[in-house]
Amino acid sequence: MTQKTLALTMGDPAGIGPEITLKALAQLPDPSAFPILGDPLVMRAAAHSFALPLYEMASITDRRAGGFNLLATSALPALPPIGGISSTAGAAAYSAIARGIELSMRGEIAGIVTAPIHKEALKAAGHSYPGHTEILADHARAEVAMMLANDEIKTVLVTIHMALRDAIEAADFNAQIHAIRLAQQGLQAMGVGRPRIAVAGLNPHAGEGGRFGDEEIRIISPAIKAMQAEGLEVSGPWPGDTVFMMARQGNFDVVVAQYHDQGLIPVKYMGLEKGVNITLGLPFIRTSPDHGTAFDIAGQGLADPSSMSAALKMAEKLLKAKAQADKPRLRPH
Repeated sequence: MTQKTLALTMGDPAGIGPEITLKALAQLPDPSAFPILGDPLVMRAAAHSFALPLYEMASITDRRAGGFNLLATSALPALPPIGGISSTAGAAAYSAIARGIELSMRGEIAGIVTAPIHKEALKAAGHSYPGHTEILADHARAEVAMMLANDEIKTVLVTIHMALRDAIEAADFNAQIHAIRLAQQGLQAMGVGRPRIAVAGLNPHAGEGGRFGDEEIRIISPAIKAMQAEGLEVSGPWPGDTVFMMARQGNFDVVVAQYHDQGLIPVKYMGLEKGVNITLGLPFIRTSPDHGTAFDIAGQGLADPSSMSAALKMAEKLLKAKAQADKPRLRPH
């Protein structure tokens, strides 16, 4: 196993994370290609219905072929209640994420694909992060942005997990610039040389010339012009109720949305099984399914691994694109 390896974190052990992690790996030609970071007791319980064995690794390089490979990140004495919020589950989920970040920052793995966690369980365990994105940003000391993507549309958020009234204040000039730049970098990391970036307005009809708010005039348009001056192919502000339709029709490669629901509703409406969450701005790869812990079906074997598989495929795509970009180019004599 080399630096090019991606690892999967198990997510909240009381949810569907362990199940979809194993299901996604079991669909691969070589399930041992990607190690799992998680709790042995939890993952052994999840693996009982699979024909493949679960091997415990002594280190991230200690891979065994022919089964699942697990690097222990916690040691629970008993399984937490399935389908319920608990500090025990939150602590175990957090330990897996923290270890994944540590291994990524040290260059021992190329990045992580993270199964869903539950914010209340995290808080019960003493970790008051709104979600994965904030944990990653804090531990990696990075300025990040969230991208949600499926086969038809991609969106990057200016603001993420905060109250709407706070998001309006947070969507300032610098936040616009940051999101647009990361949208550019994110698409280039996927192999799009010159991304066409659309920026959504904050207000209805993108403010309609100031009739419904002036944030487009005061903040968003100046940010777009500044990015255009740097050579980026960015346009807007576009009305939020039509810009995603235009992107789906092929007019744009990515939409920069102003707040959480503006950007995520269009992607999630097209199917949770298709969506992938990508964290931009990190020094390593991170992708995730576009859904939650699904406590209502946890432990029943009913969870659909499609979004987890899509997240893994996206991480592999990003890894291959990075490897291609890092190849030394021969200069002509």
